[in-house]
Amino acid sequence: MTLKIAVVNGPNLDILGKREPKIYGATTLAEIEAWLRQEARSLSVELQFFQSNSEGSIIDYLHELEGVVQGLVINPAAFSHYSVAIRDALAFLSIPIVEVHLSNIYAREGFRHHSITSEVVTAQISGLGHRGYLLALEGLLALIESTPRTE
Repeated sequence: MTLKIAVVNGPNLDILGKREPKIYGATTLAEIEAWLRQEARSLSVELQFFQSNSEGSIIDYLHELEGVVQGLVINPAAFSHYSVAIRDALAFLSIPIVEVHLSNIYAREGFRHHSITSEVVTAQISGLGHRGYLLALEGLLALIESTPRTE
């Protein structure tokens, strides 16, 4: 069985590569997705990607994932600091979730130091740039493999 993993990206990540490259790097979201797809093939994992600048669209998408995917990588971006609604949608899911941030949110402005979404995810990766996505994927696979299956 091929594992299905969702990769969700929040606001302003559609302009990666153009937006503050000194903080977020020059790699675009399309480049990250292509790179992850290539890596996922070697891991026998099927990825599905979603990006939105709209909180409601992300919530609707998260609701659709239950029972469909075995894990989630999410970069909620700015929503991680204040979206109780996205936090609650993540808490609804019964799959392992890894939160990713391209920059080290703990070394930035004070309002970025707290992630309310991190309270309901399995793990968090912060500050490793686009490589954090691959580490999140590898971590999810390890979590899924170590979880006893009930059938």
